[in-house]
Amino acid sequence: MSRQPRAFRLNDPNVTGGSIQVTEEPFDAIEAADGVVVPMGERRRAPWVSILVSALSGLLLLGLGLALENLIVDLYAVTPWLGWVALALTVIAALAFLAIIGREALGIWREQKIEKLRESAVDALAVKDHKAAKGIVADLLGLYGGRSSAAQARARLKALTDEIIDADDRLAIAERELLAPLDAQAKRAIAAAAKQVSLVTAVSPRAIVDVAFVIFSAMRLLRTLARIYGGRPGLFGFLRLAKAALNHLAVTGGVAVGDSLMQQVLGLGLAARISAKLGEGVLNGLMTARFGLAALSVCRPLPFIREEPPKVADVAGELISRAEAAAS
Repeated sequence: MSRQPRAFRLNDPNVTGGSIQVTEEPFDAIEAADGVVVPMGERRRAPWVSILVSALSGLLLLGLGLALENLIVDLYAVTPWLGWVALALTVIAALAFLAIIGREALGIWREQKIEKLRESAVDALAVKDHKAAKGIVADLLGLYGGRSSAAQARARLKALTDEIIDADDRLAIAERELLAPLDAQAKRAIAAAAKQVSLVTAVSPRAIVDVAFVIFSAMRLLRTLARIYGGRPGLFGFLRLAKAALNHLAVTGGVAVGDSLMQQVLGLGLAARISAKLGEGVLNGLMTARFGLAALSVCRPLPFIREEPPKVADVAGELISRAEAAAS
């Protein structure tokens, strides 16, 4: 006969220590609850390549500054007003350089913020951290607070701030209210890029034109997706995003070359029954779609919680239909 559950205190004199068995919670749950920092892994070695590039960049800036100083002094010695003009142009160039550096830093900061949001969401979902989920939703509202299209979603989420909701449900609501419309825009952008790449590469006369246009379209698509999800990458921020997208594509097995990608989406043997040029166009379009989906996952500030992650068929359905029609 089972006993009824009872409540008691650990310091109750009627409770003996030998009859109490304390089971520790999982390590991750304890750290999430008390805020203990997770131990870091083995420290990486010194980034010598970065140090070398930084040192050479510093020397280049010093040499450029010395050359400008000598130029201004020489012009001032020839004609004083030429020296003042050169000094004014140098100041304008310095201000423009600082503005570019500030824009690059701001773009990288926004990318890092989006990455931290995504990582924090993964951690909060793993341990059901309600407090962290609230903070993530607040950060999302701050990220998209200036968009007029998110006004109603912002009001609905703020109304749920004091409600008792599970962490995954709260993040799922934020995903539906804030990110679902952005996901739809991103999928339309990926579909348009894939279609454009397919059409251009199907009619281009040179292979070098195909390669150049595929690379150009991928770069433009990556920048478009970053802006949709709130990123504003500059040159270095864009290169950082491109590296992350390619790494994600490689990790998820997204890089498929040749007829294997066609067979994966269109069915075995279908690529062999359509014209070679049309097959190349469809293949390039599908590869662009795969890269776009990887970039979407990198630029999105939340993992997919309740929303269905888009697949190649969702953004390249028209290419598949056209290839099937040509094959038949």
